[in-house]
Order: sequence, then structure tokens, then C-alpha cells
Amino acid sequence: MNTQRINAISDKLRGKFLNRSMLLKYFIALLVLEFLCFIVLGISFSLLGRGDWAQQKLGLLEENSKSVANLTAQLLENKLGNDHNALVMLCNNIKMISDAVDSDIYVCNMNGDVILCRHLSGGNFEISNDGECAIHCTYKIPESVIKETSKGSFSSSKTTLDGVYAKDQLLAAEPVEVDGETVAIVFAATPISLSTTDYLGRTIKIFIIASAVSLLIGAIGVYFFTMNLISPLRDMSRAAKAYAKGDFSYRVKVRGGGELASLLRAFNNMASELALHESSRRSFVANVSHELKTPMTTIGGFIDGILDGTIEPEKQSYYLKIVSDETKRLSRLVVAMLNLSKIEAGELQLNPKSFNICTDIFNVLVSFERQIDSKNIEICGLEELEPTNVVADRDMIHQVIYNLVDNAVKFTENGSITVYVDTNQDNSVTVRIRNTGAGISQEDLAKVFQRFYKVDKSRSYDTKSTGLGLYIVKTIVEMHGGSVGADSVEGEYTEFMFTLPESKEEKKK
Repeated sequence: MNTQRINAISDKLRGKFLNRSMLLKYFIALLVLEFLCFIVLGISFSLLGRGDWAQQKLGLLEENSKSVANLTAQLLENKLGNDHNALVMLCNNIKMISDAVDSDIYVCNMNGDVILCRHLSGGNFEISNDGECAIHCTYKIPESVIKETSKGSFSSSKTTLDGVYAKDQLLAAEPVEVDGETVAIVFAATPISLSTTDYLGRTIKIFIIASAVSLLIGAIGVYFFTMNLISPLRDMSRAAKAYAKGDFSYRVKVRGGGELASLLRAFNNMASELALHESSRRSFVANVSHELKTPMTTIGGFIDGILDGTIEPEKQSYYLKIVSDETKRLSRLVVAMLNLSKIEAGELQLNPKSFNICTDIFNVLVSFERQIDSKNIEICGLEELEPTNVVADRDMIHQVIYNLVDNAVKFTENGSITVYVDTNQDNSVTVRIRNTGAGISQEDLAKVFQRFYKVDKSRSYDTKSTGLGLYIVKTIVEMHGGSVGADSVEGEYTEFMFTLPESKEEKKK
């Protein structure tokens, strides 16, 4: 039951955290991470510094045990061992040094009995307790320790002196030598547990103060860092909401460099593309609506006129021809839409065959004979064409040629259309169709292959265009591994070209 309650509380807290704003989540996460880093740093500092502190403390004990040993040796060498004042002075020195280094320093004889310690020092240069210490009188230094220490200095980072101490001690021992003979031994000891507690206490105190200051400074830094990090994302959120409402004018401010700046630039580019596609989509819908409405109105009007007798029988053939033309126009629009749908769905498959592309160019021009004659257009370059075989999907390439010729006829009045077919050094084939006329500006020339794009929508002879023809040309040619291009000089000419690469089958031959 307790486990279920804990899990429920945990899920509730997790849910509250996840529902918070990204700013708060980042701020809390970074603050917790900073706090954990300080905890790890404090523990590491305590553990690693503990050994170093023990060595320093042991060195201090060794230094002070030698100092007491030297004082004791001088006293004995000067025959002052029984001098009351000298003993008082020595005990006072032992007490002063013991208090200074927070340790227990005493002198024992070669039998292991403590003879001098800090507790014997009384006021008015007197030896207290009749020369006996209630604490050290119970000490009996083992003979093995006496023998080992009499050979020279001795120290240990963990010892009980063979049971003299109940707890482990840091201990340093120094022999007192007189005339080359060890006559006494000075011991300096301090409990490891007490020293460690004191050291850790000081360390924790310093750590807490330093951590509190650092956390405060870090929290301020983390807050501003998080605000700076989240601000662009908030801008992106506002922009996305604007885009959802159809307003593509909002742009996110790009700051600095790095991955986030790249993301913001990509986001703005996406917005520009969305704006362009939205504009194209609206234009396309308007164009298609107009394209469908106009011929349908014409067809319906003429058919109704024939049915109700408004149109005289001798004129019915003329108007039925108009109905036929409008029907074909609708058919072309539907085919273009179907091809566009197949291209975007990846369903338009290639069926490559070898054929003479010049024949297809001639056939397409023949199909435009009526428009060419009515607009007084001169066709040039046919007499220079030579049979040129390509390996491609014939129906698709026919559509490419048809769209380019249709585009040239549409924008030419009392001018000429010239056709070129060239075989390049790498055996690729380039077809160019040039028409005289108003030409296209360089700004529009860079966009003519975009879908739904129409050059100068105000021109009357472009009102029947949906902006799909050149986009389909580009897509079909690139499906064949080729390339398309356009060139124009305003007021002189416009030229569209496409190149089909040499096929693998031709290379094998």
C-alpha cells in the first residue's frame, strides 16, 4: 500500500514538472545539476583531502615530539633531571605544545612508565598531583614498542600501541638520547576519529558557505542563460501560431551562430517557402476555378442555345466547334492536374524506348498549326533538323515538347519560333525552343519552373495558364536524369531548353 502511495505521489510530481513551462524545467534541471555537482565536489574534496590532512598532522606530531625530545635531552645532559624548576619548565613546554597542536604529548622511561606529561604542570612553578598523572599513570608502553622506538624515530597513521589506547591514534615517537644512549622516549598522539571529525566539520562549513554563494551566483547565471536559450523557441512558438492562422509574415530574429541560429534560419526559410506555396496555392485555386468556370459557362451557354433554338441550325456547327475546343481545353487541364498528382505521389513511371525526337517535335508543331497561322508565326529551324534518336519515355517527352511549344505559341504575336536539336560531345541531346516577343525579366526567369508560377499575370495572353506546364517539364526531364534551363532578353526573345543524357543502353552499343 505504501509503495502504491509513493508511486502515486511520484507520478503526480512528475506530471506537474512535465506540465511546467520549458523555462522553468530547464532552470530547475540545471539548478539541480549544479547542486549535485557541488555535492560530488564536496565529497571528493573531503575524501581526497583526508589522507593529505593525516600526513600533515602526522608530520606536525613528529616535529613537536622531536622538539620535546631535544628539550628533555638538554635537561638531562645538564644534570638537571632532579631540578624542580627545570622539570616544571619542561612540563609547561609540553603542555604549551600539546595545546598548540591539539595532541597528547608525554615522556616515558625505558620501562614503559610515563614520567612527564602536560597534566603535571600546575601554577606557581609547581608539579601538581605529587608528580603522578591520573590519566597517564595507567599507561604501560609495551616492551616491543620501547625497543623499536629506541632504535630511532617512529610514526604511525593508525595504531593503538598494542592496546595502550582503546581507539586508533595518529602517533609519533622520538627517543631521548644522552651520550649516545636512549634514556627516555617522547610520544605525541591524537585520536584519528576526533581529528577526522574536526577536519570534516571545518571542511563542511567551508563547503556550505562556498556552495551557497556559488549556487546563488550559478542560479542567476542559469536563469539568464535559460532565458537566452528559450527566447528563440518562444519566438518560434509565436511564429508557428501565426502560421497556423495563415499569417506567414512573422519572422524569428536570428541571434549569434551555432546550431540554434541555423535552426532559426531554417525556420525562417521554411516560413518563406510556406508563404510562397500558400500564395501559389491560392493563385492556383483561383486559376483552376476560372479555367473550369469559363469553358463550362461557354459550353453550357452554347448547348442551351442549340437546344432551345436560340442558335440557328446553320450556325450550330460553328458553335459546336467552339464547344469542342473548350472541351479539349478542359481535358488538358485535367491531364495536367493528374500528371501533377502522379508526380507528387511518385506514381509516374518511366517506360524508356529509342525514338527520333525530331519526329515528335514536328508532330507537336503540326498540332499547333491553326494557332500558328492565326497569330502569323514563322517556324524556323525545321529544315536543319537531322534524325536524332534518344532513349526515353516517348509519351513523357512528347508532353515536355508540347508544353514548351504551347508556351512559345502563347507568348508570340507576329514573330517567329525557332527549334534547335544538338548532339553534345558526351552524346547527350539538347533541344532548344526560342520565340521572339516581350521576353522575361531575370527575376521571373529564376522562378518560371516553380509550380503554379505565372509570369506577369496582367498580360491577357497568359490568362489561360495555370502555371503547371514548365513545372511538369522540369520534373519529367529530371526524372530522366536530364536538366532544364531558360534564357531571355526582354524585348527580344525567350528560349527554353532541356538536355537528355546518353542512355546506358546506347553506351553498351
